[in-house]
Amino acid sequence: MKQILRPASVTNWSERIHGFIWQLFFSSGFKRFGKNIRFVAPDIIKGEQAISIGNNVYMGRRGWLQVLDHNADAYMNIGDDTYIGRHVHIVCHDAIDIEAEVLIADKVYISDNSHDYRDINLSIRFAPVKPLKPVSIGRGSWLGENVCVIGASVGKHSVIGSNSVVLNDIPNYCIAVVTPAKIVKRYSESSGKWESC
Repeated sequence: MKQILRPASVTNWSERIHGFIWQLFFSSGFKRFGKNIRFVAPDIIKGEQAISIGNNVYMGRRGWLQVLDHNADAYMNIGDDTYIGRHVHIVCHDAIDIEAEVLIADKVYISDNSHDYRDINLSIRFAPVKPLKPVSIGRGSWLGENVCVIGASVGKHSVIGSNSVVLNDIPNYCIAVVTPAKIVKRYSESSGKWESC
């Protein structure tokens, strides 16, 4: 089957029009909805009354932002100038804070909860949601394609390599890869370089 490529200008205008229409009808339900936001054909948006979006935020196609309704004090924050790729799922039970200028590649999963699988007499599908630690993604960080961050935080200006799963906190100025994610480089202020661990 021959693939038909549309000119970038047509795609961009299509995304802009769709984003404008979506914003016109749905932005008022958010806790905060900043300026110059572009959400392209989101798949699921739930709990928007607990979601704050900063200025100049982009989210690609089929994005998923969800705050579960188990906790009235739950919140999700997405900071200014953050780029969220396609098919990204962010699911919040208590608290997820994505600071400004974060780069999130396609197919990333961020969650502060999991299914409670401990009761073997209960199907996991119907098991209760188990809250984990609050999640924060530090300013200026980059999450590569297919990264999962589950009940852990990533420090500022850190890089998580593609296909990595973050289950433990990653400090500021680190590069972490594999599953579970391990630090392979740190930025040294004394040398002014990224140094292997």
